[in-house]
Amino acid sequence: MNDLSEREARPERPEPVVEADGATYLFRALGKQLKALREVAGISQKELALRMHVSEDLVGSIERGVRLPQPDFLERADAVLEARGLLKAAIPDVREALKRARTRHPDWFRDFAKAEAEASALHYYGHQGVPGLLQTEAHARAVFSKYRPLVDEGTIEKRVADRLDRQQLFHRWPSPTISFVLDENLLMREAGGREAHTEQLRRFLEIGRLRTVELQVMPYERGVHAAMEGSFTLLHPKGRHQVAYTEAYGHPRLITDPDEVRIFAERYGIIRAEALRTDESLTLIEKMLGERR
Repeated sequence: MNDLSEREARPERPEPVVEADGATYLFRALGKQLKALREVAGISQKELALRMHVSEDLVGSIERGVRLPQPDFLERADAVLEARGLLKAAIPDVREALKRARTRHPDWFRDFAKAEAEASALHYYGHQGVPGLLQTEAHARAVFSKYRPLVDEGTIEKRVADRLDRQQLFHRWPSPTISFVLDENLLMREAGGREAHTEQLRRFLEIGRLRTVELQVMPYERGVHAAMEGSFTLLHPKGRHQVAYTEAYGHPRLITDPDEVRIFAERYGIIRAEALRTDESLTLIEKMLGERR
């Protein structure tokens, strides 16, 4: 799967730029409030992120209204910024909007998105495209901007927001088991220009250092391996058997047949064994970042 997964894209009719329930306006307004409160407090996005123990990228994305603020984020931000309940007052509306947001994916992607959000274990192999859960905002925007036929700016922004929303998975607790195997070519391909690519490499490190995540790189030197046919995902939906998901040029496939799923599980086991260890993979990414300075 190229995890062009919110390709969600190639709808039969144009998607609305703003959702009917007004969630887009709500999150933009909250983002503006957060930014105003932060600036009044005289602190930077980086400082706020450090105080809240979150990434600077998360703070920036919420301020721009392209990532959904979770209730616990609003509670902590309210305390750190001494907002006197201004941000916490929005939590009931945010919870309702988040419920509705989970149904905004296209019909064909919705089953996978729901399974992903509730899964107890997720394993991603990225071959030609960076898995959506790892993409930065700039990377995702560059991917969607290159779609053909072209889509309008409003649709691009919606898809970017949807993709970033899926990344709330990393903040779930108890956390699911999460692993990634990335072909080394994904560390080389610049999406959105040099600065955006540097940010993407930093994102790999940020996620790869989480104690809830295992991130490995399949180096060029390994040559041909067991998963050359393309990207795929393995996941354990809550209370169900493991399934596999693949996607090619807008043709998604959620695989539930046990024999077929077993084949993907075997492939993933083999490539994890052949890929660099997690520490070796992070060292490789750090080296690439150092060479870009």
